[in-house]
Amino acid sequence: MERHGVRIVDTFAEAFDMRAARVLITANSLGWARTGAQTMTGFATSVIGCKVEAGIEAELGPSETPDGRPGVSVLLFGFDADGLSHRLLDRIGQTILTCPTTACFDGLPDAAERVNVGGQLRHFGDKYQASKSLNGRRYWRIPVMDGEFLIEERFGVQKAIGGGNFLILGLDQSRTLAAAEAAVEVMRRARGVILPFPGGMVRAGSKVGAKNYKKLSASTNDAYCPTLRGRPGVKSELPDNVHAVLEIVVDGLDRAAIEGAMRAGIEAACRPGVVEITAGNYGGKLGKHHFRLHDLMATV
Repeated sequence: MERHGVRIVDTFAEAFDMRAARVLITANSLGWARTGAQTMTGFATSVIGCKVEAGIEAELGPSETPDGRPGVSVLLFGFDADGLSHRLLDRIGQTILTCPTTACFDGLPDAAERVNVGGQLRHFGDKYQASKSLNGRRYWRIPVMDGEFLIEERFGVQKAIGGGNFLILGLDQSRTLAAAEAAVEVMRRARGVILPFPGGMVRAGSKVGAKNYKKLSASTNDAYCPTLRGRPGVKSELPDNVHAVLEIVVDGLDRAAIEGAMRAGIEAACRPGVVEITAGNYGGKLGKHHFRLHDLMATV
């Protein structure tokens, strides 16, 4: 299959089960809501090293938030609800509670699984905190130096999918990066997904384990490293004219959200200077969710 002169390999991206939470951060201005969200989602690229994957989902207008102020929605992904609850408590406590004018609300109110976040964070109020129930949802008001910090007591956690991906193989670094930037721009317009890596993309793609350091859980994906082409023991997957590769990883609340984002991103990435689009998988051994590139692009 080709799109705009770019080959799309007949393969699939392999993804796995995760749990997700959505946090709505509001503030007196969009700038402060964005500051809180950016701080909260720092160092959250991979559960392998960061214990959580997180990113900004969307900016919200006053009509989309519980308190009628501008806001930002953040998605966080973990392997289970218990681990995710710890990450929520740590990150909200250190980055949203401390950020001027912010408040914090649950963005998945219909999720059956709930974790206690505000009910734990309330202890920071040293018994000066107060609670309020509204429409069956409980909130805590914690005194802080610029007034009060409002946070919902419980946050919803739902089943989700992590690890959807595609790789952009280009003639050189600059054109490959331009294609990845174009893909990220359109993918970030989608709701229900995040791109957790820096700038929405990752240059240090990995494989499971390591050939030479047996204790490592992951190591460089040598098959897609241009500088290793021709090295003994390396089975390169790169065409001869490819000299740069960038990967885009996407986590989503459901399969449809990931499919839509991947489809839009691949279409945007098929541009001059790109040779091939492929995807990372481990023969179906890592995760049960398979996103087949030809099936995705057949509907474009």
